[in-house]
Amino acid sequence: MAYTESNLLPLGTTAPAFYLPDTTTGTEKSFDNIKGEKGTVVMFLCNHCPYVIHINSELVRLANDYKEKGIGFVAISSNDAVNYPEDAPDKMAIVAKVLQYPFPYLYDESQHVAKAYDAACTPDLYLFDGEDKLFYRGRLDESRPKNNLPVTGVDLRNAIDTLLTGGGSPTVQYPSGGCNIKWKAD
Repeated sequence: MAYTESNLLPLGTTAPAFYLPDTTTGTEKSFDNIKGEKGTVVMFLCNHCPYVIHINSELVRLANDYKEKGIGFVAISSNDAVNYPEDAPDKMAIVAKVLQYPFPYLYDESQHVAKAYDAACTPDLYLFDGEDKLFYRGRLDESRPKNNLPVTGVDLRNAIDTLLTGGGSPTVQYPSGGCNIKWKAD
């Protein structure tokens, strides 16, 4: 799997709308359904990516730490499940249950949502403010599989804390990186 960095959607971009099936409940969710009063974290993930697997427990801690502070969370998988069956919706539901995701895990079968967010990799992380404007996009922290750095979530945590205290977008934002999104053949 080739290492791919995120595209860094321009700050201030309005969160693209979506309406996708939640693999854990069978219901449809929209951005408006999941957004938080003070901000929203949109995460493009998948089941099999070693970069996502490496940070999954921190994503769960982070969501649990901030959901009561007015931050909404959602995970979306846009991978081609025909060619990558481990990322199929039924497998997504199992992963979400086993890892106790405290957020919906949505399936973007058409891949239109990933394209609207200019998502490129898993994990690809976006933080929108209470007005649905992009405040932060980039990495969780500098830990990667095999670099022996602890997974702390420090970059995303600092961005959320800055948002909650009324500060401006962090001036330094590093791209996220991981496996490329598994696009369908056109």
